Amino acid sequence: MHILEFDYHLPTELIAQQPALKRDGSRMVVVEKEKNSFYDSNFANLPELLRENDCLVLNDTKVFPARLKGTRAGFFAQVEIFLVRRLENNRDLWEALVKPGRALRVGYEAIFGENELTAKIIESLPNGRRIVEFTSQTPETVDYLIDKLGLTPLPPYIKRESAAEARFDVARYQTVYAEARGAIAAPTAGLHFTPEVLEKIQSKGIKITKITHHVGYGTFQPVRVENITEHLIEAEHAIISSSSSEIINQTKKNGGRVIAIGTTTTRALESAANDLGETQAGQYVTELFIYPGYKFKIIDGLLTNFHLPKSSLLMLVSAFAGHKLVMSAYKHAVEAKYKFYSYGDCMFLY
Repeated sequence: MHILEFDYHLPTELIAQQPALKRDGSRMVVVEKEKNSFYDSNFANLPELLRENDCLVLNDTKVFPARLKGTRAGFFAQVEIFLVRRLENNRDLWEALVKPGRALRVGYEAIFGENELTAKIIESLPNGRRIVEFTSQTPETVDYLIDKLGLTPLPPYIKRESAAEARFDVARYQTVYAEARGAIAAPTAGLHFTPEVLEKIQSKGIKITKITHHVGYGTFQPVRVENITEHLIEAEHAIISSSSSEIINQTKKNGGRVIAIGTTTTRALESAANDLGETQAGQYVTELFIYPGYKFKIIDGLLTNFHLPKSSLLMLVSAFAGHKLVMSAYKHAVEAKYKFYSYGDCMFLY
C-alpha cells in the first residue's frame, strides 16, 4: 500500500496539549468491525462494552525522564541529550539523540546538574545519533541522577514553555499501573485508566493482566518510504511472564476476547504468538511491523488513541479493523473535534 493511503488532514487545534481534567473523562469512538460501523461514546463506558470472560492486557512500562539538558564541558553552550536506549546493562552506555550536533562531537563532554553527571560522546552513528557514556560525579548511581535531573520526554507536538509548566506531566504522562522503568514514551492508551475503572472492570469478572513493552523510538519512527512494506521498525524490548501468558491462553481457550490496551501491547502479544495462536512467555526483541494484510493471532479487541497521519501505528489499527473503516472513523473524529495524539481521546475497536 502507498503511504498516502494513510494520510489525513488534522487541524493543529485538535492536537491535545493537555490531558482531560479527569483521566477517565476522554471521549471514545467505538468501532465495530463486524458491523462495519462506529459510534460516539466515552471512555467511562468501556466497562459496559466488555464481557465476563474477556481479558484486558496492560503494558506496565514506566516512563523515565529521558531528556537531559545541560552545558558542553568548558563552554556555556546549552546542549540536550535524549536517551534512546541503553546499550550495555553493565555500563552506563546509551544510544542518544543530541542537539546541537556540532556541539557534541566525538570526544566532547556535557555536564548536567551541579556538575553531578557527565556524558562523553564515544561514537557518532550514521543516523545522526551518538553513543554516550555517562559518569556519576557523586556517590549516587547514574540512573538515580538521570531520574533526578532529567525531564519528562514529552512528544515534540506537546508544547511546554518552562520546566515548571511541565511538572504536571511527571504524573499525568504515566499510567497509574506503571511499574517497569524503561520507556521513553508513555503507552498512551493506558493513560485513560484510573484505579476505580480497573476495579469496576474486575468486579464484572473480567481478568486483567500485564506485560511489559518498553516504548522506544521505533514506535514513533516516521515512515519515510512510499511503499509501506519497505518500512523497518527499530527493535524494542518486551517481557511476558508465565502467569500472564497462561491467563491470555486460557482466555482464548474459553472463548473469551483478549483486549490489548495500546498498540505496544498489541505488538508485544503478536510477537510472542506461536503458530497455534498461543502466547509464549519470555523476553523478546520485537521489530514487528503490522500493516493491512497482517493476520492477528492473539488480540480480539484494541483500545488506542488517535495516531499521526502516515504513521506505523495508524497502519496497525487499519490492519486490525480495516483500512476503509478506520480512515472513515478518523475523518469523523476530525469533524466531531475529538482530541488527537498522546493526551487526546481514544478508540475502542473490536
